[in-house]
Amino acid sequence: MKMQISDQDRAQVLVQALPYIQKYAGKTIVVKYGGNAMINEELKNAVMSDIVLMQLVGINVVLVHGGGPEISAMLKKIGKVSKFIKGMRYTDEETMEIVQQVLAGKVNKQLVQHLEQQSGRAMGLCGLDGGMLKADKLISGEEDLGLVGEIREVNTTIIENATAAGYIPVIATVAGGYHGEVYNVNADIAAAQIATKLGALKLILMTDVRGLLRDKDDEESIIPVVNVSEVPKLQRQGIISGGMIPKIDCCVEAVRQGVERAHIIDGRIPHSILIELFSDEGIGTMLY
Repeated sequence: MKMQISDQDRAQVLVQALPYIQKYAGKTIVVKYGGNAMINEELKNAVMSDIVLMQLVGINVVLVHGGGPEISAMLKKIGKVSKFIKGMRYTDEETMEIVQQVLAGKVNKQLVQHLEQQSGRAMGLCGLDGGMLKADKLISGEEDLGLVGEIREVNTTIIENATAAGYIPVIATVAGGYHGEVYNVNADIAAAQIATKLGALKLILMTDVRGLLRDKDDEESIIPVVNVSEVPKLQRQGIISGGMIPKIDCCVEAVRQGVERAHIIDGRIPHSILIELFSDEGIGTMLY
């Protein structure tokens, strides 16, 4: 059922969006795209149209994506069980091949095609292109995660060239090692480091939760704004826990390194990016 919006309301929406459009024109915003919004077609279309709209109003959008569910589905097809250690995918050589094929091939090019269908101009890239992401093997305590990488260098030349030529760079988070290895890297961390190196105004992480919740079982208990100085206290209180820890850490790191604002938003809500960017209320949790 389509909601009827009066012309008056429509005009009001545009008036409210105008100062934001003026503020963001010519600035860089990095969006990490993942979770349910990647699987559900309606949500996917909403995200793609949001990104094309951002490009049309003069924002330099950089889209960084994961593809966990797609990788798991492909591994299942070849009879391989996905193994996770502390939320990170254990990546042996066979898994790495699949990760590279699915992320840098299938998922990346599908997203480019989606953007092009919405009349956007997009260019698919991965961390191997132009030496964009350089990584060493991630050493995480006692656990061996296989070919999971820790990013050491970000070279943004190819991203900036794509943007300058009028394309939306769509980046798959596969990184190159220093001796010919290929590593699987965490997409949130990659997005945060790319945002930092680009001097982005904003970093937006799309997830499957409303944002940071004061009570994890109550979606209404969202904390809309967090100063990075409050984060250690929120961690001690157990409010930042589980899968939210690495996301918040990425945001804190990006803000400390000069990104003005970092946002964790709910990708399950259609057009959540536009609500965050162009309305007074915003959505999700903002770190500054």
